[in-house]
Amino acid sequence: MEFKSLRNIENSFQQIRLYAIVFAAVCLLVVGFSIYKSYDFAKEQREKIYVLDKGKSLMLALSQDASINRPVEAREHLRRFHELFFTLSPEKAAIESNMQRAFNLADKSSFDYYKDLLEKGYYSRVISGNIQQRVEVDSIKIDFTAYPYKANTYATQYIIRSSNITKRNLITSAQLISAVRSDNNPQGFTIEKFTVVDNKDLEVVKR
Repeated sequence: MEFKSLRNIENSFQQIRLYAIVFAAVCLLVVGFSIYKSYDFAKEQREKIYVLDKGKSLMLALSQDASINRPVEAREHLRRFHELFFTLSPEKAAIESNMQRAFNLADKSSFDYYKDLLEKGYYSRVISGNIQQRVEVDSIKIDFTAYPYKANTYATQYIIRSSNITKRNLITSAQLISAVRSDNNPQGFTIEKFTVVDNKDLEVVKR
C-alpha cells in the first residue's frame, strides 16, 4: 500500500509538472502573439496621417514608403527635363527661362549641349525664323539595378515653321543620381552625362 501511494504521488507530480509546462507554453504563445499584434498595430497606425482640413475637421490620409515612388519620380524628372529643354518658342526670354529651369534638373553636361547649339546659331535661327519647337516623350527606360541609374529617353520632336512641320526622332541617354529635393527640383534627382544619341528627321509635312 505504501509503495502504491508513493507511485500515485509520483504520477500526480508528473501530471502537475506536465500541466505546468503546457500552461507556461500557452502563456508564452499568448504573450508572443500579443507582442506581434501590438507591433503590427503600431506599424499600421504610423502609416496613417491625420490632416487638419481648414482648421475644422481631421481627414485621414495614408503614408507610403518614399522608395516605392522613386521609379515614377525618376521618369517624371526626365520627362520634365526634356519638355523644358526641347520646347522652344521664337522669343529669347522664353528660351532662356526654359533653359534655366531645365538646368536645375541636370548637371553641366546639359549646359554644354546648350552652349554648343548656341554657338552654332541654333537658337538665333529659331528666333529669326519664327520657329516653334515641341517634344513628345514616347517612353523612358531606366535601369534601377545599379546606381547611378542609367536611362534612355525616346521622344518625337516637332519643328513647326510657317511652311512645314518637321518631325524628328529624338533619343537621349543619361544617368540619374539622387539629390536634395527643392522647389526647383521636386523629384530629387540630377541628370548626369546627358547625351543626344539620335536626332534625325523622320518626315517633313507641308502646311
